[in-house]
Amino acid sequence: MSAPTPETITESDSARASLEALRTEIAKAVVGQDPAVTGLVVALLCRGHVLLEGVPGVAKTLLVRSLAAALELDTKRVQFTPDLMPSDVTGSLVYDTRTSEFSFQPGPVFTNLLLADEINRTPPKTQSSLLEAMEERQVTVDGVPRLLPEPFLVAATQNPVEYEGTYPLPEAQLDRFLLKLTVPLPSRADEIHVLTRHAEGFDPRDLKAAGVRPVAGPAELEAARAAVAKVSVSAEIAGYVVDICRATRESPSLTLGVSPRGATALLSTARAWAWLTGRDYVTPDDVKALALPTLRHRIHLRPEAEMEGVTPDSVINSILAHVPVPR
Repeated sequence: MSAPTPETITESDSARASLEALRTEIAKAVVGQDPAVTGLVVALLCRGHVLLEGVPGVAKTLLVRSLAAALELDTKRVQFTPDLMPSDVTGSLVYDTRTSEFSFQPGPVFTNLLLADEINRTPPKTQSSLLEAMEERQVTVDGVPRLLPEPFLVAATQNPVEYEGTYPLPEAQLDRFLLKLTVPLPSRADEIHVLTRHAEGFDPRDLKAAGVRPVAGPAELEAARAAVAKVSVSAEIAGYVVDICRATRESPSLTLGVSPRGATALLSTARAWAWLTGRDYVTPDDVKALALPTLRHRIHLRPEAEMEGVTPDSVINSILAHVPVPR
C-alpha cells in the first residue's frame, strides 16, 4: 500500500484537522454543546440548513456567532417578529433621488451564516421568503435573481415550549432543513462552568476577548466538501437508508413518513459524518448516528400517538432497532 501523497494530506487531512479544531475554539465561548457544533459542521459540509430547537438562554445565538468567528465567515441575525416583512429579510428596491433610479438594497440574507431567530414567530409569508434562498441560494427581487454568497447556511431557532402567538412551520418548509438539532439545558457541571466564566469576566458579546480565533475558512471548507463527495457508499448502505425511510411511511404512529428527499439527506449527512471520523466509506453506524437529527422533523405523529406520549425520536429509534442492519 503506497503512502498518501502530499496533495491528499493537504486537501483532505488538513481540512479535517481544521474542522476538528472548531470544537476547541467554540468551546472557548460555548460550554457543553458538542452535538450541536458537530451538526452545524455537517450541515456546512452538505450545503444544508439547520433548525435549532431549545428554550431561551441555552446559547443558540452565541453558538452560531462562535462558529462564524472560528470559520472567518460573515454572519447576520434577524429577530423574526409578527410584523416582519419579506423584504426585511431579502432586501428591496430603494429609490435613489440622485440618479432618479431604483437600486437594490441587499437584506440580511446576503451573508454566510444567517441566524433566523424564533422563525416560528413570523407569519407564513415572511417564513416562505427564505425558501428560495435556502433551496436555490438566490433571491429574486423585481424579476432579477441575485446569487447569495458561498458558503450559505440558515440556522433558524424556535422555542419548543411557548407556542402561543406562533406560526408553526409547514411540513414542506421543515423538509428544507437538513437537520433539526436540539439544544438542551446544560448539565450541573457545565452550568457551574458557565457561571464561573462569567464571574471571571467573560463577555458573550466580545468573542475576540474570549480567545475565539479563525481556525478554518472557505478554502478549507471547500476542500472538505470535495473530500466528502468522494466518500463511497455501498449498495447495501443505500438499501439500508431506503429501508429506514420506507419504514417511517408504514409506521402506525405516523401520518407522514420520510420522503425521498429525506432519504437523500440522510445519506448525505452520513457521508459527512464518515469523513469527519476519518473514513472514506459509510457504515451502518454512520447512518444511525445521523438518523435522529436528519429525520425527526420530516415525520408527523398521529394525534392519538401524541396523546400516548410518543415522540418523533422514539418512533425513529424503534425503527432503527427493527430494520435489519447490513453486514
